[in-house]
Amino acid sequence: MANFDQPIIIKKIKKNKHAHHGGAWKIAYADFVTAMMAFFLLLWLISMTTDEQKKGLADYFAPSNVSLSTSGAGGIMGGTSMEDEGAERQGAALALKQDASVAPDSTKSGAQDNSLGVGSGAVGIQAGAIGTAQADLKAHDDLAFQSAAASIRQAWQAMPDITELADNLLVEQTEEGLDIQIIDQTGRPMFPEGSKYPFEATRTAIAALAPILQQLPNQINISGHTAAGAIYANPRYGSWELSSDRANVVRTILGEFGLSEDHVHSIIGQSTSEPFFPNDPYMAANERIRITVLYEPPPVPPGMEP
Repeated sequence: MANFDQPIIIKKIKKNKHAHHGGAWKIAYADFVTAMMAFFLLLWLISMTTDEQKKGLADYFAPSNVSLSTSGAGGIMGGTSMEDEGAERQGAALALKQDASVAPDSTKSGAQDNSLGVGSGAVGIQAGAIGTAQADLKAHDDLAFQSAAASIRQAWQAMPDITELADNLLVEQTEEGLDIQIIDQTGRPMFPEGSKYPFEATRTAIAALAPILQQLPNQINISGHTAAGAIYANPRYGSWELSSDRANVVRTILGEFGLSEDHVHSIIGQSTSEPFFPNDPYMAANERIRITVLYEPPPVPPGMEP
């Protein structure tokens, strides 16, 4: 007789399926290709710039630190000292050596040679003193330019109205002095086409320079530049007139916000003669305003005043 009370046991075996891998690798590969394209584009852009432009870009993104210390460790002379005693002794010894090597024909001619040697030594000492003064003056200007450049960048960064123009504003030190350039970018001009008056944001950026430049004793040059290929409706008003007028308008704006007239050395219209990118004079960046803070002229030697 069958046992109907015995329980029936059913075993079920579940098999785990492998999860679907999806297309995540495609996204990673696309990101890699995009990064490589951006990298090669960056290399191409860097190869198209000059050494001076590379230095300006590097200074813009990593401004030089300005040390306000006047000690020997962090001052202008870098821990060294400069004395005139060594130059004087060396000049005197050289004069005596030259006198001793020449045998005078008579007592009178010997006296003349001796006076000539002393005079040459005095001229050498004077020239050395002038050279030392010029070196000290340039070192002082370099320190002042570094401080002014930092102040200009800080003033621009504090203005939200010109944040989008950060790539249009360049500050760098050159052999002539401190260069401040306001350049056009593709799709982002600083002046309306054919107009000598800047946009309001450009005017704000220019106005911020006036109090900083006023604190420097150095004079400035203001030059206007245009890109090649522009078409002017008036045959009597072209790139030379436009670049000159823009430079003069910039001078007027600086004067309105505190720059005195005695700080201005020259106003120049350069037209297309000095492009920012010499290899491509049609680029928008060739349309710019350049403000150069000049090194102070060397001191005039005594006895040579006009």
